[in-house]
Amino acid sequence: MPNSPLDELCINTIRFLAVDAVQKANSGHPGMPLGAAAFTYALWSRKLRFDPSDPHWPDRDRFILSAGHGSMLLYALLYLTGYPLTLDDIKAFRQLGSKTPGHPEATHAPGIEATTGPLGQGVANAVGMAMAEAHLAAVYNRPGHEIVNHRTYCVAGDGDLMEGISEEAVSLAGHLKLGKLTLLYDANETSLAGPTDVTFTDDQVARFDACGWHTQFVDIAHGNDVDAIDEALTVAENVLDRPSFILVRTHIGFGSPKQDSFQAHGEPLGPDNVTKTKERLGWPLEPAFYVPDDALAHFRELGTRGGELRSQWQDRYAAWKSAFPDLAARYERIAEKALPQTLSWPTFTPESGTIATRDAGGTAMNAVAAELPELFGGSADLDPSTKTYLKGFGDFEPGNYAARNVHYGVREHAMAAASNGLALHGGILPFCSTFFNFLDYLKAALRLAALTKLHVIYVFTHDSIFLGEDGPTHEPIEQLAHLRATPNVTVVRPADALETVETWKLCVKPAGGPWVLVLSRQKLPFLGAREAPVARGAYILSDSERTPDLILIATGSEVSLAIDAKKVLLAQGLGVRVVSMPSWELFDRQPDEYKEHVLPREVTARMSIEAGATLGWERYTGDRGITFGVDTFGVSAPAAEIAKAYGFTAENVARIALERFAPARR
Repeated sequence: MPNSPLDELCINTIRFLAVDAVQKANSGHPGMPLGAAAFTYALWSRKLRFDPSDPHWPDRDRFILSAGHGSMLLYALLYLTGYPLTLDDIKAFRQLGSKTPGHPEATHAPGIEATTGPLGQGVANAVGMAMAEAHLAAVYNRPGHEIVNHRTYCVAGDGDLMEGISEEAVSLAGHLKLGKLTLLYDANETSLAGPTDVTFTDDQVARFDACGWHTQFVDIAHGNDVDAIDEALTVAENVLDRPSFILVRTHIGFGSPKQDSFQAHGEPLGPDNVTKTKERLGWPLEPAFYVPDDALAHFRELGTRGGELRSQWQDRYAAWKSAFPDLAARYERIAEKALPQTLSWPTFTPESGTIATRDAGGTAMNAVAAELPELFGGSADLDPSTKTYLKGFGDFEPGNYAARNVHYGVREHAMAAASNGLALHGGILPFCSTFFNFLDYLKAALRLAALTKLHVIYVFTHDSIFLGEDGPTHEPIEQLAHLRATPNVTVVRPADALETVETWKLCVKPAGGPWVLVLSRQKLPFLGAREAPVARGAYILSDSERTPDLILIATGSEVSLAIDAKKVLLAQGLGVRVVSMPSWELFDRQPDEYKEHVLPREVTARMSIEAGATLGWERYTGDRGITFGVDTFGVSAPAAEIAKAYGFTAENVARIALERFAPARR
């Protein structure tokens, strides 16, 4: 049956706020908001549990617009329902400093649950959020006391489902039977470059069926029918043993002269077409950004309804807290992002500390796992190699959602993006793990974690050419330089077991971006009991008895090599300082006085040693220094043979230093 006059008025209010904002900015994507406004309105008005007066209410439903190019759809809904977003913010769409950038950013305005835009990311974010809900519900709910019970909704477009990450995420969600996850697919059969049938003819319902989802199809005749969408959403609500997929056939650019054309996708309609669209849909031509009083009152009433739902939840929470005070204390500590007063970190000795840093990392994680119940994550089918399995805490699977080890399978990209969803949801400190070289599979998600400053811990092992026989396809070269060039990412490559524990102490603290641990496959010597101030990024590990003639700066496995090279150079009469520099980012944050203490300007004879690309090391070695590393791909051979072939021996390092710096000897 036709939509009610009020529903139709509200839908057109969303549409034309989007159209006017895109036109004013002369930039943006009007087609998706025009086509998807009706089914998104149905979700927000009939189902979604949200409270604009408390955007971070823990038990709200999550709404993720994976098709982030349609951002004005979300901004219009946030403004209309009463979130702290104004009509002036809508008018400032895509302008410098506005709260309404071209694609949604979770840090810009309350109500934006995830930073989306790169297609497919939001789909995997939604999977992570649904995982978080399932886990926290299993951990905290008790019979008669339910404080975690919400749904995750995601709106995706054709491009989202074309991107490979979506297949990883959809497969994972189906396997995990995430029954409180619903994906609404805006199937307008149009992408930016043309109709989708030139490249994308998959049967999406069959695809999601095959991945274990419950599926529904809303045909083109009902794509704007609020009651039909409501009915489909109600069916999805009642399917709890599988995630739900609702394909909604829509018209991109609905009502405009560009309807069903790719020209409605990525450019403004143009002044004449804006006029024709408003005339066709019975909308006033003036003023722009018109919001009818009746529509605004209805939207704001929806926000008030959300306040009532939150108040009911607060009553349930108070009863739960009274019944389970210890559990509540833990819940609230984690919600406040506070750490326990003490954590039982392991210690190492020369006898126990000569191990691979991946093993030291696994020991550190497991030592504090019981005290940090929020630590939750897994690997891309590699936990026996990355040593990231939390022993005794079970496998996160259907029927065991309280467990804390996630088997992501060989799905690096979805793993990282789902970890972003876990972090965005709250209540969880997510970690994920794979071989360092496979950073390339997941970098897009890590970049969004950095952009949004999410507290996600990445554990990358097999950190250099010294992983050996697996060869150049698996040996990282450029990855360190890549990450160091990414804003808001803190990269740490520890030199031994002690530095690894010190790194983990930093990683679990509240952070302004992701942490990356880069760990070795091979055993590394224990470099002695010491303070090991990893928090300062670099420190003097071994000093000269006089002002040094030469400073050797190294990371990871090459720090022990620098110590050995120093012994050779001492025999030649050079005074040598060895600096362990596990983290460029942490060192760069130090006061100038400390930097001068570690790397005095008067000592220009400096040599960096790292089994990776040398790009960037000149900032620490200076114009007269040497950057010694690997600027070619690796080879397949035992690690010792690779070290010799690539010159990573004490004798060769000493030879290079002497050839360059012997004339400068005091």
